[in-house]
Amino acid sequence: METIIRNITPKGMGEAMVNIEDFITLYNEDKVELLDIRVPAETKVWQLNFGLKIPANELPDRLDELPKDKVIVCVCPKSDRSIMVRTYLTSIGISSRYLRGGMLELMDRLKGGKVKDIKIK
Repeated sequence: METIIRNITPKGMGEAMVNIEDFITLYNEDKVELLDIRVPAETKVWQLNFGLKIPANELPDRLDELPKDKVIVCVCPKSDRSIMVRTYLTSIGISSRYLRGGMLELMDRLKGGKVKDIKIK
């Protein structure tokens, strides 16, 4: 945790987050995996049809489901829970970031014809 705290600087924060355009590029290059950390009640209302779906409170018991060869990009509707989960993952040695702007901004970016910008596996 000390290393994480020492990196709370403008430069260090750039390594903690990823903006939506960079996420789309990295996802299309198969370098990152999206991790939807919302609870089931939230995903029943609306969901993404790509990425991993592991609620934050279940994550400690499901770490083996995370790919070891990709950076994990944590996402929730905005960013608050994603920041906490990213901090947890980083503290246990898992390469991770959070999606700046969260799911709401990602969905806004991908609506309509722009959905073709992301390559769903």
